[in-house]
Amino acid sequence: MSYNINNKGYYGDFGGAYIPEMLYPNVEELRQNYLKVMGDPSFQKEFNQLLKDYVGRPSPLYYAKRLSEKYNSKIYLKREDLNHTGAHKINNTIGQILMAQRLGKKRIIAETGAGQHGVATATVCALMGLECIVYMGEIDIARQAPNVARMKMLGAKVVPALSGSRTLKDATNEAIRDWINNPVDTHYIIGSVVGPHPYPDMVARFQSVVSDEIQWQLYELEGTTKPNYVVACVGGGSNAAGAYYHFLDDTNVKLIAVEAAGKGIHSGESAATSVLGKEGIIHGSKTLLMQTNDGQITEPYSISAGLDYPGVGPMHAHLYKTGRAEFISITDDEAMNAGLELCKLEGIIPAIESSHALAIFEQKKFRPKDIIVVSLSGRGDKDLDTYVKYFNL
Repeated sequence: MSYNINNKGYYGDFGGAYIPEMLYPNVEELRQNYLKVMGDPSFQKEFNQLLKDYVGRPSPLYYAKRLSEKYNSKIYLKREDLNHTGAHKINNTIGQILMAQRLGKKRIIAETGAGQHGVATATVCALMGLECIVYMGEIDIARQAPNVARMKMLGAKVVPALSGSRTLKDATNEAIRDWINNPVDTHYIIGSVVGPHPYPDMVARFQSVVSDEIQWQLYELEGTTKPNYVVACVGGGSNAAGAYYHFLDDTNVKLIAVEAAGKGIHSGESAATSVLGKEGIIHGSKTLLMQTNDGQITEPYSISAGLDYPGVGPMHAHLYKTGRAEFISITDDEAMNAGLELCKLEGIIPAIESSHALAIFEQKKFRPKDIIVVSLSGRGDKDLDTYVKYFNL
């Protein structure tokens, strides 16, 4: 069995392009060109040069000594938090802005939840001198004020989404509406492995630099290219897709996907899609989706603005359904405490999204010789206000 995408744009039962007729030309143009453009040596050269000189890659693979001692295992952190703009999101936006340029697009739109993808998109638009409009839920604008300020400083226009739960799902809806209205000159930079084919595959390929680096870095440190486990938080799932990519078909490497259980899986305030989701269609792809019996999307909740998405990317839906990845749900409280623990044991303040991944060590026992690579997908600057309120700092 393959865990990669097939030539029809599906991971097993999940994926595809379920889109309104108006969007068909945009998506089809991208589908026909993305692999050809990405395979072009001049594209690869520019992409890799920017990752090195602008983003600051490779990001370190750091042995977390005190964390490892506490949990009696070998824990490595893939330090995506050290990238320019503070998260893994920049890997994808660099790739997509180069793609947009080669397709002759002059205007860029994006959606953002926690604001990290919005900042990364505004950053590359400033770098390339392109117009940038970022859609963001009104609630997320309030709880991620530093990132909103960054986007504005970088020259982006931030448009609030005022419908529904006023979070990531609604920002995505608004961005899709914009794209339908501006089909010719606009490229939509989707920030995760979601949306219609080819987006999940294209984003995963841009993020695959993460697992590519893990292989050679681990070889330098441990004499093997294969960890026993790769652990990542999953909202839509782009950091997880990047961390898993080169290990997908190697079943000796176990994959752990960590979702947001919010106030408890069955509390009604959760984003644990693997447990609560049923097959459905959201934002142009067939995937697992939190929904009512009559197909209305259930509002997700998480203390982290980046994990409260009601679905999951089709790659992850496939990994869940086939059992290739183990899915673990972590509550707000467990994540916040794991985040604080990393601060005190390793001197690293993680994004709350990444803290969910770190929380598994309280739940799951590993062997002393196990090599566990955790994707530290972002840094905690954007979440300081949430940490301060939660811990009364």
